[in-house]
Amino acid sequence: MATVEIEDGRIERSRSWLTTSSNVEAINIEWTLYEQVAAAAMDCQRLDVAKDCIGVLSKQFPGSMRVGRLEALLFEAKGEWADAERAYALILENNPFDQIVHKRKIAIAKAQGDMALAVEYLNKYLELFMADHDAWRELAETYVALQMYKQALFCYEELILAQPTVPLYHLAYAEVLYTMGGLENLQTARKYYASTIQLTGGKNTRALFGVCLCSSAISQLTKGRNKEEESSELQSLAAEALLKEYKQRAPSKEALITNLLKNMKLS
Repeated sequence: MATVEIEDGRIERSRSWLTTSSNVEAINIEWTLYEQVAAAAMDCQRLDVAKDCIGVLSKQFPGSMRVGRLEALLFEAKGEWADAERAYALILENNPFDQIVHKRKIAIAKAQGDMALAVEYLNKYLELFMADHDAWRELAETYVALQMYKQALFCYEELILAQPTVPLYHLAYAEVLYTMGGLENLQTARKYYASTIQLTGGKNTRALFGVCLCSSAISQLTKGRNKEEESSELQSLAAEALLKEYKQRAPSKEALITNLLKNMKLS
């Protein structure tokens, strides 16, 4: 009898724990749903719904930084940039390493079209979170938009050092060098276009075009002087690969590509 009573007691305690646990889980899901609905409402410009949801969360969790971020996001959705900046500044006073808030400040600067401020915020962010590859890429693209090519090169160099097998970074680095121009930059750009081709198994059409364009520009600058056999072979292989690619995928454009390569004296 004693054994049965003990077992019954364990069952009752387990049932009670499961019931309580379920209630807690349901409550947690409820507040998570409020948060998700608030974010979705702001995306849909239903700011009245977002305000109501944030109000409920604010009453339930007074002083919560997570709710504070939602309140700042609501300011952003309304276009009240100064209020959003102040709200984020308060959060950063308590937690200077809040990645989400730092990213939101960058987004505010970009939304206002202040690219110089966005660059400043991105640099400050990367001082704290230097392993964030997406931030390095965003900073590089922002520098390119501002025509600050040397700074963009530095960002792509950091990315290539961190992730040397990602062809996208090699390609972007090559394109910045090509845009800058000059014999040395063009020669380096061709090498990075070639590494992109190698990393993609010859499948990157943009890199193939890059090799051809670099070779043509170098040829014009050097007027045929110091022509290297290796470079000549590379441009011939790139031209052949391009023709093959267009013949298979876009046969109607094959004649156009053939003429283009002839004009560049690569075919």
